[in-house]
Amino acid sequence: MSNSVTGSGGRPGGRSWGVLLVLCGAIFLEGIDVAMLNVALPSIRADLGLSTGMLSGVVSAYVLGYGGFMLLGGRAADLLGHRRMFVLWLAVFLVFSGLGGLATEGWTLLAARFVTGVAAAFMAPAGLALVTSAFPEGPARTRALGVYAGTAAGGFSLGVVAGGALASIGWRWVFFAPVVLSALILAAALVLVRDARAERSPDGFDLAGAFTLTGAMLLLVYGVVRLERAGDGPFVTAGVFAAALALLRLFARVERRSPSPLVRPGLLRTAPLVRVNAAALLFLAAFAGFQFLATLYFQELRGWSTMQTGLAMLVIGLDTVLAPVLTPRLVNRFGNTRVLLAGIVVAAVAYALFLPVGMDWAYVAMLPALCLLGLSFALAYGPLTMAATDGVAEDEHGLAGGLLYTAMQFGTALGLSAVTAVDVAAGAGLDGLRVALVVPVAAATLGAAVIASGLRTRAGRDGAPPSATLPAGSAATGSARAAA
Repeated sequence: MSNSVTGSGGRPGGRSWGVLLVLCGAIFLEGIDVAMLNVALPSIRADLGLSTGMLSGVVSAYVLGYGGFMLLGGRAADLLGHRRMFVLWLAVFLVFSGLGGLATEGWTLLAARFVTGVAAAFMAPAGLALVTSAFPEGPARTRALGVYAGTAAGGFSLGVVAGGALASIGWRWVFFAPVVLSALILAAALVLVRDARAERSPDGFDLAGAFTLTGAMLLLVYGVVRLERAGDGPFVTAGVFAAALALLRLFARVERRSPSPLVRPGLLRTAPLVRVNAAALLFLAAFAGFQFLATLYFQELRGWSTMQTGLAMLVIGLDTVLAPVLTPRLVNRFGNTRVLLAGIVVAAVAYALFLPVGMDWAYVAMLPALCLLGLSFALAYGPLTMAATDGVAEDEHGLAGGLLYTAMQFGTALGLSAVTAVDVAAGAGLDGLRVALVVPVAAATLGAAVIASGLRTRAGRDGAPPSATLPAGSAATGSARAAA
């Protein structure tokens, strides 16, 4: 059932666009929260006297909560109500972000970040599902998702600058600022957001599946985080991955027998969905690795301040302007898959242009790579969000969003672990950084190959050229859903 509020001619009304504004605010909040914290870490360590391990744990705690509970959050939104889950966990996000700002010890900050990550894991897929239910399939939904995705990507890039400015006042404002923003969003959400689908599954909630899946995801994310220190207990890391795989096998058995499975087994065998999530993982792995290495280059090798670093990378945020205007038009004309492929290819080119980086590079020499990276986000992030729910029944949009954000979170963790391990192995300094920069190039190239394989497969199956690929939200997709 759709929750769209339409005006004349079946077009979305003003309420739908108001709902979109609220949901964009929430996804922007999530992105800016993560980016601001990363910039403030040195100030936090200096004030609280944290060890390197504890400081790394503050970042990892959020990743554990987010990645570990994302799939559960997506399915809970479908079964218990998108609005209910969105509002509830936005309130939790608000409270624990504030507690993080009041922390006086490392363990308090670590716990606050873990719960904040869990809150984001439930909030993000519910928000995406509310966007798709507020707008009918077609150009309106494509445009809305373009705006939504552009806002999400803009949060990460603009958060670096905002974090630098707030940290210069005091690192606690990096936590208090999201409290103010989330309070405004929560107040607007209570008034504007509605959800026509708030029914509980008649077969109950799959608790066994929830526990086994969440346990497996927590172990997988923890194992990926441990890869950043390859020589630190390799047998323990291998044991963590083995336990995660064992729980995943148990989860698969539980789902086959459950009358109301948490994750419908057939969903994970859908080739287009698998390709989209694999591409999302690789795309975010490349960006996370590049952003980390670029920060090291600017601050540790060139001696730039956090504010200078943020301003240098601000140009990546041009996707916030381009995505709502450019991406929907391109998707409607060329199809979702082609635009997504172009975006990932542009990202690979951007990373390759940064490979010969030198100590005496002027900013103008870096600018083409950074501009292309902003363009790549404008082209790729929106289509990834659109493709995540394309062809998926509306009562599984929360789960589909959970799959996408889980892939992105794993990609971010893998990208950071990979470039860190390569940078350490290759040696400190500029030479090691150049070697590590190969990782983002390789990840983006592989992601482009994954999407390109989908174009070839579709053309071969349909007996038509790739130009016949339908955009997300096409009438044919709507007919197929109606037939189902």
